[in-house]
Amino acid sequence: MPEVQTMLGFDYGTGKIGVAVGQQLTGTATPLTTLHLVKNKPDWQGIGCLIEEWQPDALVVGLPIGPEENETPMTTAARKFSRQLEGRFHLPVHLADERLTSREAWSRIGGIAIHDVTRIDSMAAKLILETWFSANE
Repeated sequence: MPEVQTMLGFDYGTGKIGVAVGQQLTGTATPLTTLHLVKNKPDWQGIGCLIEEWQPDALVVGLPIGPEENETPMTTAARKFSRQLEGRFHLPVHLADERLTSREAWSRIGGIAIHDVTRIDSMAAKLILETWFSANE
């Protein structure tokens, strides 16, 4: 494994996709941006620009699991998104349990202005990436 692996993390949602970048060496990530779906499809152009800019070695997609460890419609959608990422950009894609990341993102950002609510998605992507790093040390 290379000494430093740069990875992009994604929090896939029904209307938005939070994105973060992180380094496996340090196990830390930074929120980048939130992309909006275009005609109910991922913003592939925006994702492509981020991949070109950051040159990640791999991608991590948050996998929403139901409260009783069950698959939900969002689980299926996130799996589909991860397969599409892999097919389009030819990078390894890993799945990370994303339970509670949005709630944790809200608590970390705290008292944010209403116009800044999209930061939640990129903060959730940061937490997803850091969760994956912790699980794969």
